[in-house]
Amino acid sequence: MKKGICVGTLPGGLSDEGFALAKEAGFEGVELNTLNDDETRQKAAALAKKHEIIVPSIMNSAHWGKPLSDPDPAVRRESVEGMLASFASAEATEAKTVLLVPAVVNDNVTYEQAWIRSQAEILELLKVAEDKKIEIALENVWNRFMLSPTDFAHYVDQFNSEFVTAYFDVGNIALYGIPHHWIRSLGSRITKVHVKGFDTGARQFTSTLLGGNINWNAAMTALNDIGYDGWITAEMPQNRENPRQGCFDLSGEMDKIIGGTV
Repeated sequence: MKKGICVGTLPGGLSDEGFALAKEAGFEGVELNTLNDDETRQKAAALAKKHEIIVPSIMNSAHWGKPLSDPDPAVRRESVEGMLASFASAEATEAKTVLLVPAVVNDNVTYEQAWIRSQAEILELLKVAEDKKIEIALENVWNRFMLSPTDFAHYVDQFNSEFVTAYFDVGNIALYGIPHHWIRSLGSRITKVHVKGFDTGARQFTSTLLGGNINWNAAMTALNDIGYDGWITAEMPQNRENPRQGCFDLSGEMDKIIGGTV
């Protein structure tokens, strides 16, 4: 498996400092947020090449504030524009995946409405994804949507395309599901994986990957059982006291997780 880190975890972020540190700490890839102009996209591509870092995925930036499930068509259009910017970011950096939160259920949007509206918008985006050969990877988050692994699988399968997949977040699921159960249920639909620490007793994310009570060995066994051999990317906050050392510590934790020695 390949080890990645989110750009926000790196001191310096999208810079020589950030990418050099990612490489030095043992990360093969850096996941970026949506880059909104060509100059920044070219900067990211140049940094990746200079430091021999892969950009495996782009995390779309518009899906929370302007979800594809919003009742207002104008808001949904802004969300689509955000995805188009994410596709452009992926093309420039040779990323193969764009992460998307497909919908948000709230007081004004029912589960059914979220499903129908987001489905329609993703079907249109799929034309772009298939043309550019960039995956739309749907992530499980706290959005009151895709609340069971069977729902998640059904949602992905309805598009009947290799370019709509699952971006499984181990830490996000821990509050209301068992990570290794979900991994087996989603199976080959999973094309990217996020990791973060979570303490189910305290019902909160932790400052380190191993600081919670996630059964990492069971999760990795499940990933191996489904034949997953892709990216494992840490989505963690910076260590406030020593952000540079925090990246080395995080890399060491990931080595233990991937090696099944937690």
